[in-house]
Amino acid sequence: MTLDNILEEINKAQTIVILTHENPDGDAIGTGLALYNALKLYGKNPEFVVPEFSRVYNFLPGADEIKKEGSLDKYDLAISVDSATSRIIASGDKYFETAKSKVVIDHHGSNTMYGDYNYVNPDAPACSQLLIVILDYFNIDIDKEIGTCILTGIITDTGGFKYPGVTAETFEFVAGLLKKGVNVSSIYKKVLQIRTKANFELVKIATDRLQFLENGKVAFTYITNQDELNVNAENGDHEGLVDIGRDIEGVEVSIFIRETLEKGLKISLRSNEYVNVSDIALLFGGGGHPRAAGCNIKTSIEQCKERILAEVKKLLK
Repeated sequence: MTLDNILEEINKAQTIVILTHENPDGDAIGTGLALYNALKLYGKNPEFVVPEFSRVYNFLPGADEIKKEGSLDKYDLAISVDSATSRIIASGDKYFETAKSKVVIDHHGSNTMYGDYNYVNPDAPACSQLLIVILDYFNIDIDKEIGTCILTGIITDTGGFKYPGVTAETFEFVAGLLKKGVNVSSIYKKVLQIRTKANFELVKIATDRLQFLENGKVAFTYITNQDELNVNAENGDHEGLVDIGRDIEGVEVSIFIRETLEKGLKISLRSNEYVNVSDIALLFGGGGHPRAAGCNIKTSIEQCKERILAEVKKLLK
């Protein structure tokens, strides 16, 4: 069984690195930190390497121990969480590809099974939810600190339990975390309600630029690198901008483009009922979930808009 193999690799490893995708959201950081704290309880000394992440998640137990770079060139074991492909791992794939053993824990249907051992369940609404099953199988107790990290992942990736992937099992898991003393309302407020001033300013810019296309079935907006400089934005301040369009009546697909200096244009796609945006993202080398996906394209914003829109139009009813 895969979990037996993964536990065997953990037991053998003297050096372990945990990795996740670039521009990590609450599920990526929450899953990584939950695993990091759990492995420390288990007697290991792992490293969680994330070059940049939003200060929104600084409250999470262990966040102050996240490393921007690994201390080693080669690890016995690399564990990738919440990443459908090695290509999107934040540190590049240098730590992953050079590790003696490679493990993938993920919940994306587009996962390419790039590890030696892959624990992937697309039915899970959040990657962090998988850790509840994994840690229980490993007989590692989920304490309040680990539970806080796990619940942060669940809350952020389910939009506060509002997305279709939420199941009865999700609420059963959350009930168990509540019994551990995890504060649901506090986490919800920190990750979904409170926003930075820069994020508020970017919301205004993106809202002013919002366009309705294809008889109102598609919403499109964007922000530039200069916009982010103008409002002194930090990493993570662009989060949630794609949802501005998705939450409007009649919109099936929301397209949000963010201009960056390093990766060109980062495209976020969201849908409401029937368009599988993961299929669209895959066409451009990205991936994700049926209702939430993304990709990178190096071109102008207008050309990017037209290319993405052309594919979206094929799937509209």
